This record gives sequence, structure tokens and C-alpha cells, in this order.
Amino acid sequence: MRVSCPHCGKQLKLSDKIQSSIDALTPGQQIRVKCVQCEKPFPIDVSQRDSTGAEAGSKRYSGGNPPARTVCPPDPPDVSWLKEGVFEEKEVVEEIPRALVLMPDSAGRAIVIRDLEKLGYRVEMVASPEEGMAKMQFVNYATVILHDRFEERELDTAAFHQFMKSMNMMRRRYIFYVLIGESMKTLYDLQALALSANLVVNNLDVQHFSLLLRKTIPEYEALFGPLMEELRIAGR
Repeated sequence: MRVSCPHCGKQLKLSDKIQSSIDALTPGQQIRVKCVQCEKPFPIDVSQRDSTGAEAGSKRYSGGNPPARTVCPPDPPDVSWLKEGVFEEKEVVEEIPRALVLMPDSAGRAIVIRDLEKLGYRVEMVASPEEGMAKMQFVNYATVILHDRFEERELDTAAFHQFMKSMNMMRRRYIFYVLIGESMKTLYDLQALALSANLVVNNLDVQHFSLLLRKTIPEYEALFGPLMEELRIAGR
């Protein structure tokens, strides 16, 4: 399979390993590859894979009747990277992360949605805690953001917050849960722990939401990632 770099236009011949990863893609997934010429990464998704495959399939044998069984040797390996001295980055198949936002209609909600989309999240909103809990039954969200006044009641009696607190840890440990509100003390880990959240953000600091996520999510993954992987392998 050959693709062209969208940055410099160089036509790249993909390795068998990357081709296998591309063939395994499903809608919503993409794989990142690095150009050997300009060294810039770019994504390949299902639509590009299918269109490339269709073009390859359209090329028909134009000679006489082919043998019943034709064995074609594989192409030699692509060694163009030797001249450039650039080794191909390890490809990563990544699921597009989803975020669920439960906030009243406000300027703060618009900022949160904008910043999540800038970070690559597919954002969904709900109008009620019941709708939010229903969505959580069928979708694995990477991040959930709840404003403490979304239900117009105290957080300790809010239905959605109680739902998150009582969630089975097999699911809960993979969700980055953020609480926003006037009573929240931004980045105060003790308050977040007491509220069963991963991050707390004061209303006044919502304008820095993107920066807060870029700081805290990598720290969370570095701290708990190895542990969660061991628990996943152990089936716990």
C-alpha cells in the first residue's frame, strides 16, 4: 500500500506491519505514521484505507487467462529510510476519545467544549442527569465533566455524582472525572479525593481548562497507567 504525505507530498510505501494495523482499523480509529522525508506524522483512517484499497482492486489483469494458482513473492523491504537516516516511529492505533459534559448553558461550558475538542475529544452533552446516566451505560467515555450546579442541588445529593461514586471500579478507573464549581479549589488533590474525582476546577479557572487538562491527565496516566494495566491483565 502506498500513501502520499500530506505535508511534503512524498509517496511512501508502508511496511507490512503498518499495513496489518491499517487493515484492522474500524470506524473511529486511526493510525499515525511518520514521513521519512519531512519527518512529520500524519493520520490514516478507515476512509483513506478503503479508498486506497478500492483503487488497488480496480487494477485488473489484462493479459491472457492467468494460472489457476499464482504465487507472487513479497516485495523487498523498504530501505529508503537508510538514506535519510530516519527510523520509522512506532505506529499507534488510537481510539478517538469521547468526553461527556454535564454543565448548565454558560460561557464556561462553551470554553470547556472548545478546549476538549482542541485536545482531540469527541464531545457530547446531555440536558439531564438521567440522560447522562443512560449514555454511560453504552459508551465508554475517557473524560466526564460535571458542574456542581448542573442539577440545581447540592453535590452530595446530585444523582449523577452519586452514580459516578457508586460505579464499578472496573469501569471507573478508566474515566478521568472532573468537577467544576464555585466551591472547588483548583488542582486541590485532597478535595478531589474526598469527592471521588480526578480533578477539581473553580469557576474562575475554567478559562484555563485546556492547560489544566494538559497538566493533569499525563500525570494521572503516568501514576496509575502501569497499575491499571496490571489490573486489566489480572481481570480485576
